[in-house]
Amino acid sequence: MKPIMLDNQNNSKRSLYIQIYENLKQQILHREAASGEKLPSLRVLSKTLGVSVTTIELAYNQLLVEGYIISKPQSGYYVSQMTSVSEQAPKAKTTILHHINDYTVEANPYLYDLSCFDFNKWKKCAAKVYNDYASLLLFESDPQGEAALRFEISKYLYTSRGVTASPEQIVIGAGTQQITSHLSRILLKMGIHHVSLESPGYLPVQSMFADAGFTLSHILVGAEGIHISRLPVNIPSVVYVSPSNQFPTGAVMPIARRYELLDWAKKNQSIIIEDDYDSELRYFGRPVPALQGLDDSDRVVYLGSFSSTLFPAIKISYMVLPPQMSEIFNTIKDQYTQTCSKAEQLTLAIYMEDGYYSTGIKKLRNLYAQKLQVVLQAFHHYGQGLVTPIDTRSGINLTLKVYSEKSAELLSDEARSLQLEMLPLAPMTEGAEKTEAPVAVQPLIFYYNQAPLDQLEDRIKDLLALWSS
Repeated sequence: MKPIMLDNQNNSKRSLYIQIYENLKQQILHREAASGEKLPSLRVLSKTLGVSVTTIELAYNQLLVEGYIISKPQSGYYVSQMTSVSEQAPKAKTTILHHINDYTVEANPYLYDLSCFDFNKWKKCAAKVYNDYASLLLFESDPQGEAALRFEISKYLYTSRGVTASPEQIVIGAGTQQITSHLSRILLKMGIHHVSLESPGYLPVQSMFADAGFTLSHILVGAEGIHISRLPVNIPSVVYVSPSNQFPTGAVMPIARRYELLDWAKKNQSIIIEDDYDSELRYFGRPVPALQGLDDSDRVVYLGSFSSTLFPAIKISYMVLPPQMSEIFNTIKDQYTQTCSKAEQLTLAIYMEDGYYSTGIKKLRNLYAQKLQVVLQAFHHYGQGLVTPIDTRSGINLTLKVYSEKSAELLSDEARSLQLEMLPLAPMTEGAEKTEAPVAVQPLIFYYNQAPLDQLEDRIKDLLALWSS
């Protein structure tokens, strides 16, 4: 074994026992200390290096734990049999030290508008959680979601959406995908294996059901929602709909068709999943009441999310289960942990209790209504013959028909160069019936909600000039 060399203690940041440990480990790995070779005793090495016996013992103990050496009672320490170590000494790895300032956050490629949300009020509620309820954060969150937040959601849904539900029927999760995952397990336990989906529709949910093993069918969306006559009959199944503001078409299902859909579910022992993701954001007239409030046979699962009405990073979603499905969830919920931040759940509960959420929705409606008007006027003024916007009078996006030989992907990239978020509609039309629409019509979804009001007109003007080039 070679002599152990220690760092200059005036410059070294490594403790003595770490230096000894690493020196011996490298000798063993490089076979400079042979398998079975006896190491110096604690006292001998302590005297040789001029360090305490405790320091040598710490180094030896670390080597013992990692298996580089063994201890024989009344005999001493020996190098382990390292038969699996390559004959060729391993190359020394270069240690690269980083400072936190070396890391950069990826820049947001799109415009953003901080006036869309009052973060000061949110911070005030968060401070109350950490100051007054810090003890609650020392325990895991309820798999079903915090009771305080479920209570606030049940109150809000009744007054704003006409949804009737007790807190016990509400399940909170980190985004729609976790909620859909729970829902899939419940439906499979009910013996349901078929899901009908809107086309065009929300692709992530389609992927979740497909991954869970459901058989999928796609129902074309018309001006009044899906065609109910095309839903399966005589078998229990599920239909996933957005009746109050269909994504991405913006279609609203009229009352007659809603009752027709409820009647289909009742007759076929089936379930309706109502995705009400941003129906509170309706800018002309009152928000359309939820389908769940019309249901008298417990056939509707209501889904909601705070991503559109608070801020996207919040990732808090929820579902309202009919009583029989709620009972099934209670039997399986302890198998899962809550992935939604408990601190954020409690912050949101206080935010809603103090009335900030309701007032925030009113401000958003007013702000987004102004943005929508500016967008429509800009496309009308600068884009005649090039763009036809489809006004849904609600939500956070707008569907555009662009008459261009450029691909939808290229049009989207050109919008991104001006920090406007526009996504091709084609990838969301899986299962849609093919039509004979002209090749030159490119459908796009324009998310105008985050762009500052005072920049919208100029950006759209520049975009239309770019699209025309």
